[in-house]
Amino acid sequence: MLHTSPVLQVPQRKPRRFLPENFQLTNWESIKPFFDNLNKRSIRSAADLQRWFRDRSELESYLSENFAWRYIKMTCDTANEQLVNHLNEFITDIQPQIAPETNSLNEKALNNTHLQHIQEEGFDILVRSLKKEFEIFREENIPIITELQTEERKYGAIAGAMTVEIDGKELTLQQASDYLQSTDRAKREDIYRKIQERRYQDKDSLDELFNKLVGLRHQLAINADFANYRDYMFAALGRFDYTPEDCFAFHQAVAQAVVPLLNNLATERKQALQLETLRPWDVKVDISNLPALVPFISGEDLMNKTIECFKRLDPFLGECLTIMKKMGHLDLESRKGKAPGGYNYPLDEIGVPFIFMNATSNLRDMVTILHEGGHAIHSFLTRDLSLNAYKHPPSEVAELASMSMELISMDHWNLFFDNENDLRRAKRQHLEQIIETLPWVATIDKFQHWIYEHPQHTVEERRTEWAQIYEQFSDTITDWSGLEKYKQYIWQKQLHLYEVPFYYIEYGIAQLGAVAVWKNFKENPEKGLQGYLNALKLGYTKPIRQIYEAAYIPFDFSKEYITTLMNFVKAELEKVK
Repeated sequence: MLHTSPVLQVPQRKPRRFLPENFQLTNWESIKPFFDNLNKRSIRSAADLQRWFRDRSELESYLSENFAWRYIKMTCDTANEQLVNHLNEFITDIQPQIAPETNSLNEKALNNTHLQHIQEEGFDILVRSLKKEFEIFREENIPIITELQTEERKYGAIAGAMTVEIDGKELTLQQASDYLQSTDRAKREDIYRKIQERRYQDKDSLDELFNKLVGLRHQLAINADFANYRDYMFAALGRFDYTPEDCFAFHQAVAQAVVPLLNNLATERKQALQLETLRPWDVKVDISNLPALVPFISGEDLMNKTIECFKRLDPFLGECLTIMKKMGHLDLESRKGKAPGGYNYPLDEIGVPFIFMNATSNLRDMVTILHEGGHAIHSFLTRDLSLNAYKHPPSEVAELASMSMELISMDHWNLFFDNENDLRRAKRQHLEQIIETLPWVATIDKFQHWIYEHPQHTVEERRTEWAQIYEQFSDTITDWSGLEKYKQYIWQKQLHLYEVPFYYIEYGIAQLGAVAVWKNFKENPEKGLQGYLNALKLGYTKPIRQIYEAAYIPFDFSKEYITTLMNFVKAELEKVK
């Protein structure tokens, strides 16, 4: 356990050994000499090579954090043209220059005869990744990647500008969504239609943007000698531990083991609400038709309650978030002009990440900060690893950190709900959300496989395929009559499809892992928490399967395993009904 550790002080950036202490990135020419140094440096021993890797890591950490702040500031205020331009400057003027230099550094390292003599933990994982990066690099893809990054940012601007008027107030769609928990069914329907109609207004713009992204991504893959962008991304994401066929097996397992539970939940909801037909605007209201849960009243309140929740799990965990609060590394509340979604962005030099989200006042927001807080803890636990590459595990591990925190924190949710009935409602709603998450992950992932296996598809073909896939992983109880036009475009609300393609199956894999971590925690809290922390501390110094083993859980998403975990969730759900 980490509770014996001394109280953390606000971290300072570690002294630089390669870059000047006061270095500031102004343009490509200001950073180029450091790449030249690494590319031209003579390496005559394993010690020389290790120092070379340390210096390279320092350079990468600086550039990563510089880009991070540009991205963070832009997402906090998408309407600020100066911030948008500052980010685009990095994407268009600096990143394209970095790419070939990075490839040269990879080649230099891989060809060095002393590479095999470095024995430090995690170095084999790093080398494996460098080899894959070098294999898929193509000079002609640099301008395509630059264009892609510029185009991908347009999604946030389009979605961030979406508002609706409710009771005379202009609200973001995130804020408006809170009203879908109203006990007034007519009001829920009115709000639902307003939200969907606002999204529908931009459907053509979002279709046009997506068409462009698919075309660019396919060309990227062809240039790198892959059959399609899916295969390219499996290589680019370093998916060494599973294949597309494993994803297909996951889809099938979820359809067989989890989707029937969706029907059970929908039937219970319909009966409890005494409805003749269950409509899409009925799925967020409390099943007992009680007012929406309000776990916090402001961003400050949410922040403070979360810090205390983490402290009760382990004082070290609470101290991590306290440091973020002191440093101003939390932007939590929803507002116009702010990009949609939420994230925890690692800051590689200082080692203290930034949490961004769009909180209003609902349970989902509370769970979001617990989720992003899990990512943040991961950053703190890996900040002292010797190389930057070790600090960035694959998403299947990163999401294990966040999704597990949602569950192991549940014993302290009374901080958010002092009423026992509200606390039970909150736990029930979150456990139901887990059951709903796996089919949605399968939906988005299967859709992505189809999109990039059929890169020449038309908008109409895409709508048709989406409808078929959505039906496969949805309950059969909810009545969509008269709403079909909205249903065809539900996929457009999923940011990942636009900004981080193929980053979604990880949520499903990690959700299974998180339930297993929670199961261990319920059986033995100290051992369960220790396993969780052990896994996070490894960063990316071990393969995914070994990191999961450090948490005392298997890396498994078979039908049998999913069924076992869902039976555990169902049993826990019964306890809070």
